[in-house]
Amino acid sequence: MKAGLQAYIKGTIEAVELYHRAFGTELGYNVRNDNNTFLHAELVVDGVTLLAISEQDSKDFGNTMQFCVTFDGDKDAVTKAYNVLKEDYKAIYTELDTFFWGSYGADLVDKFGVRWYIADK
Repeated sequence: MKAGLQAYIKGTIEAVELYHRAFGTELGYNVRNDNNTFLHAELVVDGVTLLAISEQDSKDFGNTMQFCVTFDGDKDAVTKAYNVLKEDYKAIYTELDTFFWGSYGADLVDKFGVRWYIADK
């Protein structure tokens, strides 16, 4: 199992540059939106992702930070975590399913207001 942190912000281009200067990161896996902002950008230090950043669109996401947990290909563990976290949940952004990038998982806010991305990879 691996854990990470995702930030949803406005101004991802500037944020990537700022965090690069502050922490000496390298730009890892990244995907851009049509307007050249980052749909997803991983900032890597010594081979480890420090932070992933995504451009927040006009929707009100509520939380701007998200914990990301991946279960090394274990779909059963993803399903178990999802079923527990969705008890008395506040919001589900994506139901448990396969994402367009191939991971099986979900994105939700638990009853305590913590936003989670859980997936098999």
